[in-house]
Amino acid sequence: MGTVKKGILGNFSGKVGSVVGSNWKGISYIRSLPVKVRDPRTLPQISHRTKFTFTIHFLRPMTDFLRTGWKLYAQRQSPFNAAVSYTFAKAIAGEYPNYEIDPGKVLVSRGALTTVTNASVKYKAGNIQFQWEDNTGKGSAKATDKALIAIVNLAKNQAVTITAGAARQDCMQNVDVPAEWIGDKVHTYMGFISESGMEVANSVYLGSITID
Repeated sequence: MGTVKKGILGNFSGKVGSVVGSNWKGISYIRSLPVKVRDPRTLPQISHRTKFTFTIHFLRPMTDFLRTGWKLYAQRQSPFNAAVSYTFAKAIAGEYPNYEIDPGKVLVSRGALTTVTNASVKYKAGNIQFQWEDNTGKGSAKATDKALIAIVNLAKNQAVTITAGAARQDCMQNVDVPAEWIGDKVHTYMGFISESGMEVANSVYLGSITID
């Protein structure tokens, strides 16, 4: 907003083009008209907001885990928001309003540390067993790196996560799952974090498994 004392505009009131002139307590001022949005709820806008909400709904059960898994990519944003941005752009399939997660494209951790090798999962007696190959010495892999594990139940919008699991050299981690998950299909992910916490590996999708 600008005030008017003298000049070509003088002391005027009313609207001239995109400018409004008025007077308040003896002070003349001018202001521009607000920009009007013809349709604030266009299909692209609604689609974007719906997809964004869908992404957050999926990731929210892993909020604490993502603070660790994505902490190296939290430049000018939180680790959670970094994960949201990536998932929104890379791991959501379908068209409005029928969005769905593409589990194989999800990253629950991200970094340059050497990833897990030849990992697999199986369910037995109330827990999921993660197994992997000890690839210590390959790239940046160290024997003391700790497992990052996420088990995601899409049907119940819940997750079981571990941010400091078994060491890379141990090659196995058992993770208990809730009894109420019986009959549900879950998705499994695994990465690593260095003992110092300063390096993180990209997570690897290990597939889905049914809790029976």
